Amino acid sequence: MTIEYQASLFDTVDAQPIVGELPGNVRRIELDHGAWIDVRPSWVVNSDALFESLVTDVDWKTDRREMYDRVVAVPRLVSWFGPQQALPHPTLTRAKQALNDYYEAAGKQAFATAGLCFYRTGTDSVAWHGDRVGAALHDDTRVAILSVGSERVLSVRPKGGGEVSRYPVGHGDLIVMGGSCQRTYEHAILKTARAVGPRISVQFRPDWSRNDAS
Repeated sequence: MTIEYQASLFDTVDAQPIVGELPGNVRRIELDHGAWIDVRPSWVVNSDALFESLVTDVDWKTDRREMYDRVVAVPRLVSWFGPQQALPHPTLTRAKQALNDYYEAAGKQAFATAGLCFYRTGTDSVAWHGDRVGAALHDDTRVAILSVGSERVLSVRPKGGGEVSRYPVGHGDLIVMGGSCQRTYEHAILKTARAVGPRISVQFRPDWSRNDAS
């Protein structure tokens, strides 16, 4: 797969990705109804190598979904790694462990799976949604998103509509949605007419059934 991508001006040439510290570097944004969002900019540095490896080494697929009276292709590429599968890059293994350590996540709340989404251009997107299994859980849960590649905006709004909050996520940034966020809020990566480069998001989640997760 050939992708035009502007490498980071801040990455060291040929340097390996480094997962940064979380304690003391995470900013929490409190939302309503017990929901919250944590933001950690530049969590993974030297992430050009990680991005390029994921582009070439991951077995990307096109999801298809029924919409009205026809089946359409979802406008992004996806891949998924279950709890027993090796992740496609050792940096992601270290990132998952760091998340579990920081959030003291264990048992059914431990980060165990990784869903990857490849947004190739500004026309690739995902509509408003909340993770359906997360919405069905009685307990609060978390979804952690590591972003590599070009900056895109994660939009968040209360379920049923309301004021939209926008969180730009750039190369190596981490954003975590927690508390009741999957039950009481929706999020989206909306299409943009701006000229934007490719982006890969890595969503670490607890061990939910692939058939039930959004």
